[in-house]
Amino acid sequence: MTMPWLTVLWLLPAVASVVVMLLPAERAARAKTTGVGASLIVLVWAVILAFRFDSGGGRFQLTEDLSWIPEFGARYSLGLDGLGLALILLTAALTPLLLLAGWRDADSPGSGRRAKSVHIYVALLLAVEAMVLMSFVATDVLLFYIFFEAMLVPMYFLIGGFGSDGPGVRPERSRAAVTFLLYNLLGGLVMLAAVIGLFVVAGDFDFVSISQGVRDGSLDMSSTTQNLLFAGFVFAFAVKAPLWPLHTWLPNAAVSTTPAAAVMMMAVMDKVGTFAMLRFCVGLFPDASATFAPLLCTLAVISIVYGAVMAIGQRDVMRLIAYTSISHFGFIVLGVFALTSQGQSGSALYMVNHGVSTAALFLIAGFLVSRRESSLIADYGGVQKIAPVLAGTFLVAGLATLSLPGLGPFISEFLVLIGTFVRYPVAGIIAAIALVLSAVYILWTYQRMMGGPVRESSSTITDLGIREKVVVVPLIAALLVLGFYPRLILDFVNPTVDASISSVHGGDR
Repeated sequence: MTMPWLTVLWLLPAVASVVVMLLPAERAARAKTTGVGASLIVLVWAVILAFRFDSGGGRFQLTEDLSWIPEFGARYSLGLDGLGLALILLTAALTPLLLLAGWRDADSPGSGRRAKSVHIYVALLLAVEAMVLMSFVATDVLLFYIFFEAMLVPMYFLIGGFGSDGPGVRPERSRAAVTFLLYNLLGGLVMLAAVIGLFVVAGDFDFVSISQGVRDGSLDMSSTTQNLLFAGFVFAFAVKAPLWPLHTWLPNAAVSTTPAAAVMMMAVMDKVGTFAMLRFCVGLFPDASATFAPLLCTLAVISIVYGAVMAIGQRDVMRLIAYTSISHFGFIVLGVFALTSQGQSGSALYMVNHGVSTAALFLIAGFLVSRRESSLIADYGGVQKIAPVLAGTFLVAGLATLSLPGLGPFISEFLVLIGTFVRYPVAGIIAAIALVLSAVYILWTYQRMMGGPVRESSSTITDLGIREKVVVVPLIAALLVLGFYPRLILDFVNPTVDASISSVHGGDR
């Protein structure tokens, strides 16, 4: 019997989530260690998958296919391609670091939470990981849709049940959670209509057979039908990505929960949206992708500029970082719909680099905020003199977000811009100019918070502890490694990009 490699991948964190919930309420420490241990096993399993994956082989490998709902033609169909593998490695590597970073998030003194909340917090993070991993390997469109929507539930409770409502720090978390859920459910309902429409046209939900039928012309799908179905899919993915003007749920959601949960949302869960744009939108609807590409590239450029401008105007450091993600997601979407091999390779690489750089910057800022119990930039000053490691790692993570050469995001952003210039030179020029704005918001923030004389309100801030260094050092190391050797990811994702580009009329080949 063949080993169900991909089933084991997502079942490991799913089962661990249930186990954590069943632990006695007074065993909070055991819940944390169980969560970290399980996530490390998932990471080891993901690394094994990477070694078993042949980048020169077929697009989908380690496939599994079982009958699921015969009446609908739905199947439990899984397959691993290079882009899915890259994002699986990102997810599996970040989850244990997030559990360590949030070690005290659910049981901090004075929080008023019961001991069982620790179990809930760890279990919810593991549940999100399981559903995200499943989304990256599902090749049945209906199966993907179910997990695409299901991951909203644990994230909703992470936003609404944890974090704080401190004045000037975070908005009301229950309202932020509801807004998050409503926006994403709306996108999901529109996508459901498109999924049903796709079944009516194609007769099944299998991504491989439908995409092949579209490519060779054996599937009769008019341009109007393809455009309507594409619009339904891309709307849902644009909400999750998030793309302007469907982004407004993100800043409040990101700052209303704990830093670890916010990173799980921005660096991991939201990647499902951009991943799905490349796999499902371009793969299933190549003609519609070419038709809508100018519009989506325009919206992506607006996201880039808007996110950067809004970040400059923020007084709250956590909200500032949330707006930088909107700008960076704009680059990812721009690369996808530039419909060039360089643009899509850069976009795929950017998904990984953004996950690492955002995790580093948001978590380090979270460590700082937890010491001062304020996220207002004006409450800090001179931190580099009393906490040099914290300030130094914040600077490196910040420089990564502005794509400094030698750090991971640089080469991905460079590829996106090169690929965009080929087809949409005006969009490429505006996006390149917007890079200046990223330098403004990062360096100005660092100067105000870390430079200058030590403020009395900041004088008690301590440097990073051992646990925090264990979290931060691998992230900084990853930014450096990917900055000098991006082939670690590109070798995996390039075959997927080649398959995507070859299906698009007018794409480079």
